[in-house]
Amino acid sequence: MMTPIRPPIIVNHMGALDGAAPPNSLEAIRACLDAGAAFIEIDVTALAADDYLLVHDPVLQSETTGAGAVGAATPQAARELFIRYRGTKTALRVPLLGEVVALLLDHPTQARLQIDFKNMTPFADDEPLHRLLRLIEPLGARVIVSSGADWQLRKLRRFASWLDIGFDIGNYMDWREPEYAVHPVMLRGAYGYWDEHPLAAQRFWPTADYLRDRCEAFMGLVAGVSTFYISHRLLAQSLREGFNWAERLHEGGIKLDAWTLDVGNPEAEANARVLLAAGVDQFTTNTPREMAALLKITR
Repeated sequence: MMTPIRPPIIVNHMGALDGAAPPNSLEAIRACLDAGAAFIEIDVTALAADDYLLVHDPVLQSETTGAGAVGAATPQAARELFIRYRGTKTALRVPLLGEVVALLLDHPTQARLQIDFKNMTPFADDEPLHRLLRLIEPLGARVIVSSGADWQLRKLRRFASWLDIGFDIGNYMDWREPEYAVHPVMLRGAYGYWDEHPLAAQRFWPTADYLRDRCEAFMGLVAGVSTFYISHRLLAQSLREGFNWAERLHEGGIKLDAWTLDVGNPEAEANARVLLAAGVDQFTTNTPREMAALLKITR
């Protein structure tokens, strides 16, 4: 059984450095590296060939000056795209994953890179997965690929035994208070969680037993997963109902990352303190400096 990582790791969400530059920009990532960030998270989506684009959504118009599906864009066309941030065009190009890898390799720090793999739909063939592995292999142990698409992770594990892999359970289970928007793809189960598993159809067990069983089921989905990524709201609600995800995952040798906790959000600040005491290993945040101060983390 592993013990919680202490001090916990701060993960800079989408290259965040308390507003230094737009999310998922090369400038933001460089600022994180220069500031000594330990762990930087980025979003990637496959282009039509050769590389991946640092965008969160599957269509270009959401975050860039382009339009249409990201997967239809060529690398040449992608190099002409600029970041659109908060509805306004910036002077910053949308980076390619290959450029991010080169930046990390050239920088004197040993910061790790979390790649949040956004392609949910299975590919027509495995070329994009092999492409991803070819691009990131030079980083070796400095990279982890995380995703809510366990089917993509299973293939990546089959192709690359060396790869560090993380799993986000959000496609299967989530927690939202009534004042938050209804989850777009799941129904609310009998225990109050967004969960369409048969166990959630009615209250068969005490809530803590239900949560433990769901946790153990997720632990078996992808071989060799090192880290689970779970919403801070789900983790905090589970603790209130008597189940600690960190403890059970640590029994299986798996680290736990809580996302996305930002200073300035009273709920997130309160949950961060509770989750630190509960043994959470990593905190993903858009306010990394302030979160480190809140959790009294010093380098």
